[in-house]
Amino acid sequence: MSFSIWRATVASLALAGLLNGEAAFAATQCTSSPAHEAFDVQGLKSELMVTALSCNMQDKYNAFVGKFRTKLMDEEGALNAYFRTTYGRSAQREHDDYITQLANVQSERGLKSGTAFCDQRVAMFDEVAALETSSDLSSYAQAKDIIQPASYETCAAPERVLRAEVRTRYRRPRAATRS
Repeated sequence: MSFSIWRATVASLALAGLLNGEAAFAATQCTSSPAHEAFDVQGLKSELMVTALSCNMQDKYNAFVGKFRTKLMDEEGALNAYFRTTYGRSAQREHDDYITQLANVQSERGLKSGTAFCDQRVAMFDEVAALETSSDLSSYAQAKDIIQPASYETCAAPERVLRAEVRTRYRRPRAATRS
């Protein structure tokens, strides 16, 4: 292998590593965004609500809500902010649609599972009861395979880099045309 081919190979591998590193960094930023966390927690809350209603576990659901009331309200605020920023005037309608679709898709999964649904899901109440902090709840919600009705973009777009200098065009004055 000639020296120039070797240098090109090393440079391309280094560039590929750099690009993959940037993608991983971007993905990490995305998964830790406030909106992403809010969707995870809302999905978990809805899953527990559907489980409580389907499996007659309302007391355990109420205990969950009581224990994490502050965190749940904070995440609801983050969701409201996401929908306001993303949808503007139609934010409330879009948010309501999301909550409805979330409950529907989770209920449908429960209906498809039949009697196994409660056997599979009731243990989640014991798991969340063992959580100690709101941070634990966020981590748990992110780690669970909670079904969502749609994919929402929860990462901020990269900020545009503005050029340091502004170029201006100068027009030459037009020569007066004589008629």
